[in-house]
Amino acid sequence: MVAKCNRLKLVAADGKLRPTDVAAAETLLRLVQSVPSPKAEPIKLWLAKAGYERMQEMADPALSLDRARETWKKHGRSEKWIQRRMMGQETRNKLTDYLERTRH
Repeated sequence: MVAKCNRLKLVAADGKLRPTDVAAAETLLRLVQSVPSPKAEPIKLWLAKAGYERMQEMADPALSLDRARETWKKHGRSEKWIQRRMMGQETRNKLTDYLERTRH
């Protein structure tokens, strides 16, 4: 797993660029899974819960739409904004589907 980490020069607290280990989100989550400390347990539980929720959404995609609506509400978006956003995504999906069909 460590092989999937890279070093980038990032600004440190002292304002200087320091080599810092970085990794993609997937690699970081896998590292968390492998930590044997009880302190990692809350994150592991959250990962299991999130994974279970995504599995439920695969079985019933309407659940993911409900989750998106709730997230946008928590971010302060209005019902009108949410509706326009969802309609825009539907329109874009129809357009890309049409373009894909006509391309072949």
